[in-house]
Amino acid sequence: MSTIEDVAKLAGLSRTTVSRVINNHPYVSEDKRKLVIEAMNQLGYVPNSSARSLRSQKTDVIALFVPRIMNPFFSQLVESMEMAAAEKGYQLIICQTRYSPEKELNYMNLLKTKQVDGVILASIQNEWKVLEPFLDYGPIVLCNEFDEQANVPSVMLDQAQGGYIATKHLLEQGHRRIAYCQGGTRSNVASHREIGFRRALLEYGIEFEERYAFRDAFSSEDGRRVFHQMMKLSAPPTAVFTGSDEVAAGIVSEAIKCGYSVPEQLAVVGFDNQAITELMEPTITTVHQPVEKMAHKALEVMVEKIRSRKYRRREVYEFPIELIVRESTVSNRLAK
Repeated sequence: MSTIEDVAKLAGLSRTTVSRVINNHPYVSEDKRKLVIEAMNQLGYVPNSSARSLRSQKTDVIALFVPRIMNPFFSQLVESMEMAAAEKGYQLIICQTRYSPEKELNYMNLLKTKQVDGVILASIQNEWKVLEPFLDYGPIVLCNEFDEQANVPSVMLDQAQGGYIATKHLLEQGHRRIAYCQGGTRSNVASHREIGFRRALLEYGIEFEERYAFRDAFSSEDGRRVFHQMMKLSAPPTAVFTGSDEVAAGIVSEAIKCGYSVPEQLAVVGFDNQAITELMEPTITTVHQPVEKMAHKALEVMVEKIRSRKYRRREVYEFPIELIVRESTVSNRLAK
């Protein structure tokens, strides 16, 4: 069995530094922390205090991984899941990955060192084959994000259908030059929404044009940037489907600021149905996600897995979605 001295030797660092990394000491450089974690993984080392109680320790703590807490969707997910956790006697800790595979793996060690009873992933930054070995230490549940290869429960929506109904709505309004705006390219959520987007275009005999695709857009500021990029095209789009209400709000506000009429000159569809969609003027058409129900279901499934200790089984819990039509795609009169 490997020891802390073995880890220190392999990492080329002192035993004290390794101990600080294990105990999440704040004054350790990210480079040294990475060296220690890589050495621990290579040796299969688990800190003694955790190893002794790996099978029996119960922390009553669950970790929720989100890519960006400022995104209103994830903020609402956090709030709903924290309330669900409290109802069941658990604490929820939030791990913000910032779309970083390295950060995600660092946080996964909370499960390996038994500092949490389970991990709920609202986004995935690594391939499943990289994450699967952590099931040796506790349950993993996917919520919102999903992976067809994952042999764990998934609480999800039909994201392709969401992209499809949003795009079809724009096509029914007469639009033919429709832009697509998404977040991370690693995300299965984003890729499936694009599948739905393309399917709707295909039904109308419209070819997908990469120049109308805008990627890596996460915030309202990104929405403002995308608006100007769209308007610089020789044939600007007359409508845009975004993967986020936050991005949609940025596009709408910048369009209005620049003297464009929404939806007459640019129709906009968001995704999530966050509060901002009803606060904007014009209000924003969006795809509704039942965030609270998803959060409660994910927490319920996680607690069941913690108790049953049966972690490796694919289960899919799918919730319905719907399009909420507002003023950003139709006139005030027709939106009622």
